[in-house]
Amino acid sequence: MEQPNEMNTLSQILEKLRLKGKDNELKISDHGKMQSKSLGKIYKPEDLTIVKTYRFEGDSDPADNSVLYLIEDGEKNIGYVLDAYGTYSDNEGPAFDDFLKKIPTENRDEQELFC
Repeated sequence: MEQPNEMNTLSQILEKLRLKGKDNELKISDHGKMQSKSLGKIYKPEDLTIVKTYRFEGDSDPADNSVLYLIEDGEKNIGYVLDAYGTYSDNEGPAFDDFLKKIPTENRDEQELFC
């Protein structure tokens, strides 16, 4: 049984999402909007809420540092955005950062998200 304060790895969180059917990856589109291919939806920042953020740090390589955002849409669909820190980011240009900054945040308990 997992302890409440136990640090989860990125792969553990992604597996939890997959098992709960919440493994909808969101990517920034060429038009500056967020897109979920698995749900067939395109979102503006006001359509979404960041409900949990996880930060992962590699032991020695800065390229191993990443952040995982759990994001909910207005229909209560949970998806995620995975990104690396700084220059190692998979999302080039200011459009991604600008989009994320406009999404409201509501930090929820992990148990609520994975129940």
